[in-house]
Amino acid sequence: MKNNGEKTGLVLEGGGFRGIYTAGVLDVFLEQGLEFDGVIGVSAGAIHGCSFISGQKGRSIRYYKKYCTHKRFMSIQSWLKTGNAVETEFCYHELPEKLDPYDYQAFDRSDVKFYVTCTNVESGRAEYLQVHDMKKEIDLLRGSASLPYFSRTVAWEGKQYLDGGCSDSVPVKAFQKMGYGRNVVVLTREKGYVKKPEKIWMAKLFYRKYPAFCRALTTRHLVYNRTLKQIRDMEEAGSVFVIQPQSPLSIGRMERNRDKIQEVYDRGRKDAEESMSRLKAWLAREA
Repeated sequence: MKNNGEKTGLVLEGGGFRGIYTAGVLDVFLEQGLEFDGVIGVSAGAIHGCSFISGQKGRSIRYYKKYCTHKRFMSIQSWLKTGNAVETEFCYHELPEKLDPYDYQAFDRSDVKFYVTCTNVESGRAEYLQVHDMKKEIDLLRGSASLPYFSRTVAWEGKQYLDGGCSDSVPVKAFQKMGYGRNVVVLTREKGYVKKPEKIWMAKLFYRKYPAFCRALTTRHLVYNRTLKQIRDMEEAGSVFVIQPQSPLSIGRMERNRDKIQEVYDRGRKDAEESMSRLKAWLAREA
């Protein structure tokens, strides 16, 4: 179901393991046959968004529950050993290529344009990069999901990238400028959430070679809170439809409890199902 007027986009916030909420939302979208002209994901939003593009319902919750206790999936041990809490070879090659295969062919066949948001550590600015070939350009996905402090920078075409959430956690304004005038936005923070400032000393200690990136980290809360206000204004104006938790998601950044992972996924499903009639009516409206 697509609107016949201007292009409709899907904007997916990140949030580490909170992103499994988004996976629940997206699986309901697949069941309901919802379609979008473009999808843009940030960090975990990009990770789950790519399985939405390939139409692989249930893939995210399946491999998250299976590998959440695996040291190579996400752990302090991996960070100490490799410099990345999420081990590159395991998560971006072994898992999608062998253990729980990603449908690269389905991605290639899709007409939906897929973008990831990365932060350029040298400029401190967000970049919105289209993924044309998921296998060959997997490092774009990895760059978007590489957490500051817990990841090495990711090199791509002469630039160094980290988590897109450091500069633009919910890139709805950017997507509008790219031609997606109407957007469904999936947030992983609850209604009324206000982001607090980062620890300035940590940013300066870890990223003293990248002053612009330090500034992005130290002003991140201001950008995020301003973005949430803009989204509320867009929602009132009818250009945005928001799905988000009503209360905080009780899940750790490196969660090991499979029941908690399932619970957050189920909350995403429930919120999507309860929003579905309103969402379909919103999508059917002429721009």
